[in-house]
Amino acid sequence: MPTLQQQGLVEERPRPARRPAPSVDRLRALVQSWLDEADVKLDGDRPWDFQIKHPKVLERVLAEGSLGLGEAYMDGWWECERLDEFFARVLRARLDERVKNPSLVWRALKARLINLQSVRRAWHVGEVHYDLGSDFFEAMLDPYMAYSCGYWANAKTLEEAQVAKLDLICRKLGLEPGMRLLDIGCGWGSLMRYAAEHYGVECVGLTISKDQAAWGQKRCTGLPVRFILADYRTFNVDGKERFDRIASVGMFEHVGVRNYKAYFAMARRSLRDDGLFLLHTIGKNRRGGGTDPWIEKYIFPNGELPSIGEVADASEHWFVMEDLHNFGADYDKTLMAWHERFEAAWPRFRERYGERFYRMWRYYLLACAGTFRARTNQLWQFVFSPDGVPGGYRRLS
Repeated sequence: MPTLQQQGLVEERPRPARRPAPSVDRLRALVQSWLDEADVKLDGDRPWDFQIKHPKVLERVLAEGSLGLGEAYMDGWWECERLDEFFARVLRARLDERVKNPSLVWRALKARLINLQSVRRAWHVGEVHYDLGSDFFEAMLDPYMAYSCGYWANAKTLEEAQVAKLDLICRKLGLEPGMRLLDIGCGWGSLMRYAAEHYGVECVGLTISKDQAAWGQKRCTGLPVRFILADYRTFNVDGKERFDRIASVGMFEHVGVRNYKAYFAMARRSLRDDGLFLLHTIGKNRRGGGTDPWIEKYIFPNGELPSIGEVADASEHWFVMEDLHNFGADYDKTLMAWHERFEAAWPRFRERYGERFYRMWRYYLLACAGTFRARTNQLWQFVFSPDGVPGGYRRLS
């Protein structure tokens, strides 16, 4: 049967020509015009310049955003000697806002619709990240195995910075012999071990990593320290157990905005009425926006950074915020120290993990250092009390 156009009943309109894909030269010129604002060159000769190793790398990054950028690096599609400085420059110039990344929109929406940090999902990050092998982390971290930002005010080495951080927390909490301390997300037990050794307190720690619990309990032999393998929501549900002090260091990033109120409710029911609670967490400058897709996929599954407003909203029913301390610039130094130790130890782990893991871990440490150098990520220590400290709380530094 002839078509309507062939019968003359409908005028045939020419189809619009498909817009040609930008040429390699045009794409390169576009990207370079953006990078000029960050003083970064494509195939330049400076340590922070972007070295192209695959002809389609720019097309991949523009199409896939931060996930494509990270995966392309893991695949060897581009190189950069100083990834930390590359990211610091790019983020200061806000070039990340130039590339529209559909996956970011979807992840932000998904975080609001689905509880990505449910009790069932919460154990995933322990299996994927923290159970990589305690010997691996032992080679990268300090002797206390503190896997969070050090305090570099008067420190010259990683060990000094981490001891300074642990002692700062103990002093902010006013720890005294005989007190009981609950550590929510205790990791390998760095804070509990230090507090038991130097302040004479009894400690209980919660972790979702079997490797961390086993390693930490062994290192704390002879100390009044106990590890519990449990999600925070399932601990002390009846509120019968009370602690003089509570700390949570580098764990809140795994809680998720949908669970913040449950987290603070758990802390409140576990804290004595005259107690103090210190929360140490990475944070972002603005609420919303979701988690970086590459970090979420490869490093911290289901992670989510809070804003100050989100912490304030979730805690206001349960606590008085006594103090807020930002030393996020110190995380840059901490990550660079971890990277130095990782590089030195890598020959011992090359056969176990392989080249792709090496590029992934290097990218993780140095890219994160760049975010803190650019001040797009922060590190906060909050101190809370249930009803306000009589006469006021005085910060120690």
